[in-house]
Amino acid sequence: MSLDIFWFLPTAGDTRYLGKSDTGREVSNAYLRQVAVAADNLGYDGILIPTGSGCVDPWITAATLAPVTHKLKLLVAVRTALTLPTAAARMAATLDQATHGRLLINVVAGGDATELAADGIFLDHDQRYAEADEFLTIWRDLLQGKTVDFNGQYHQVKQAKNFFPPVQTPYPKIYFGGSSDAAHNLAAQHVDAYLTWGEPPAAVAEKIADVRARAAKLGRTLRFGVRLHVIVRETNEEAWQAAEQLISHVDDEVIAKVQARFASMDSVGQRRMAALHGGRRDQLEVSPNLWAGVGLVRGGAGTALVGDAQTVAARLQEYVDLGVDSFVLSGYPHLEEAFRFAELVFPLLPGKAKPRVQGQVFTGGPFDASTLSPEASEPQTETEPV
Repeated sequence: MSLDIFWFLPTAGDTRYLGKSDTGREVSNAYLRQVAVAADNLGYDGILIPTGSGCVDPWITAATLAPVTHKLKLLVAVRTALTLPTAAARMAATLDQATHGRLLINVVAGGDATELAADGIFLDHDQRYAEADEFLTIWRDLLQGKTVDFNGQYHQVKQAKNFFPPVQTPYPKIYFGGSSDAAHNLAAQHVDAYLTWGEPPAAVAEKIADVRARAAKLGRTLRFGVRLHVIVRETNEEAWQAAEQLISHVDDEVIAKVQARFASMDSVGQRRMAALHGGRRDQLEVSPNLWAGVGLVRGGAGTALVGDAQTVAARLQEYVDLGVDSFVLSGYPHLEEAFRFAELVFPLLPGKAKPRVQGQVFTGGPFDASTLSPEASEPQTETEPV
């Protein structure tokens, strides 16, 4: 079975170290295009473009990537309470046409109540999922060419119609993640692929079983995916050293402040992430090679698979054995880690190829002694012609 391997676009900035350091990379469209083009050339199937008040706009960013990528699918995050379903349907259809059918939608219903309030969204946890249910009911009907009358608690439309259909039928696939009962019900009813953050395999198995059962009661089947970070190196020792280095600038005071903020959130998924490590540095390997260090200071996906290529591929296979066929991955910095993962792990995954030219490759040019015959392999010097 071929796997879908997506990468992540760092639209809030990038870095070599979490916490305070002088290695941060500010967001620029030039850098984001560089990451996306690299992912496209390396053979990733898609790239997640997140949403949030600290991110540049996902729709506009996706539009800038359309002309510079060719096969890469653009998984654009949509916060339903921030956009009317009619406008979102037009945007989706237009971008799907512009990318010749490469658009996917990542529905975001949850989040930080403080951030949502700053955006003018004052809904509690379950209300957000009820709103998303109404949004998707309208959105899906519009993109299937229906004329929609809808009078709900959060959305009302009368004789709504989308006049410019998407390339994909019936509409671009919907991805979604959430850990609460409300989230699982929404997934069962509306989405095509359910994503979970990178929890230990046993916990992921329970979530998959629950969502699958709820969908089956509605006569639906879903795909399943995992969203997590990766830290892959040529040896396990190097990988664990890189993991420790990633949080080497994080102090305990910062961890305490961040964890206190996470604790105040009503996100079930965020609470599950925080519970994996409890804010402690001494218990970060929460499952073999599954490291929760990222979650000490980062919200959302907070775990990483750490190891050499064979180890990481084996851990991915453990999720595949549970029914997972998609992974949305990331790593710091995102440009370099995209190359590392593709070059080291792709050859070990079903349906993936080594992302470089096969056969003999000369990298040193005319001054590389390995390209010369034994008779001509004397030391060379680089001098300007006289």
